[in-house]
Amino acid sequence: MNRSISIALSILFFVLGSSALYSQAGNFHSVEAQDGDGVYSLLRRYKLLSPSCNIQKFYELNSISKDAILVKGKEYMLPVQIYTYNGRSIRSTLGFDDWKKAVRIKEYNEYLKKNKLRKTHYTSSKILWVPYGEMECRTEKGKKLKPQNSETNSDTVTEAISKTEKKAGQKYIVEPLFGKDFENVEIQDERLKNKVYYVVAGHGGPDPGARCTKCSNTLCEDEYAYDVTLRLARNLMQHGATVHVVIQDKNDGIRTTHYLSCDKDEVCMNNQQIPLDQKKRLFQRSDAINQLYKHYKSKGMKDQMAIMIHIDSRGQGKEQDVFFYHFGPSKSGKALANNLKDTFKKKYEKYQKGRGYKGHVSARNLYVLRNTLPTAAFVELANIQNPNDRERITKPSNRQALANWLFEGMTGIE
Repeated sequence: MNRSISIALSILFFVLGSSALYSQAGNFHSVEAQDGDGVYSLLRRYKLLSPSCNIQKFYELNSISKDAILVKGKEYMLPVQIYTYNGRSIRSTLGFDDWKKAVRIKEYNEYLKKNKLRKTHYTSSKILWVPYGEMECRTEKGKKLKPQNSETNSDTVTEAISKTEKKAGQKYIVEPLFGKDFENVEIQDERLKNKVYYVVAGHGGPDPGARCTKCSNTLCEDEYAYDVTLRLARNLMQHGATVHVVIQDKNDGIRTTHYLSCDKDEVCMNNQQIPLDQKKRLFQRSDAINQLYKHYKSKGMKDQMAIMIHIDSRGQGKEQDVFFYHFGPSKSGKALANNLKDTFKKKYEKYQKGRGYKGHVSARNLYVLRNTLPTAAFVELANIQNPNDRERITKPSNRQALANWLFEGMTGIE
């Protein structure tokens, strides 16, 4: 045979018969991060949250840490390998006999095309997209992992739950979100076992919420709401509750200073970047809660509750006591809000006799109340513009008292 013909045939055979070339060369599909994308929201869009080695591969491919925030418009490699489809079958293209796996890969490519995540069909373009987890993920024993349906194994129902699991008889849990001085949480009793709480600090990330710019140091609503939220979460955990802190800042922890500096590094649970757009921001946190709610409900855990913690902004001369909102049609939400109000009234009568308490409960058609599945209440702690109200949130012991009273109103535990 002519030597040049032989070489040409060898090259043709190599290209058509050895699709694994792309895997070895690291040919992974790249996409630009969209506004509001975090690692988990991006991978969820491409159905790559399960198995978990897809997530680990994403960090590895892009040389980023697990707490990294994605940059809008920047390209990131997905754990999706690109193969040349041989025109015959997925199994012969990829060199395996597993018919079910081939069907999953076929359906994956069709899902991408249907949802406009790829422009062409693999049969016409001869370009086959294969999730990394289908070919490379292994258990510790070396067996291939069977990918699960990412629709039911989403970021909020995998990573978030694993962080709240407690072993039977465990006396302490460690929650780094609380900071080094408070991260060791003693479990005092199990009175709140099988109860789930979602604690949500208002605003965060690109949106600081209400601000006092005329104060000696600028005060931001999201910082003070977050500190009270962490203190409340810790109280709940001490009694065996399952608690999800929905808005998180890994650097802050529970702080014991009067002035809490403003920043923009808060994220939604599982390191999802908080969108600037208000509707997207509210949808993100409501969606995170609702996914977890459905999971726990399917496990028979019906006692679930959410609280949204905010600080108001009104005229400088307007003093206001802590007050509460609930979604109008929700009887359980109204009962929760009234329990909270009654607790605060009782505490004021005990600790500030003769002062009186003018907090109130009212129905509001707020997005997070209307679209969140668990029983929910919305609290406004103070008027950030009023000097007297500001002492309620700037003094650390007062922030702890607010958390304690919210805890009692939510649980009935004094």
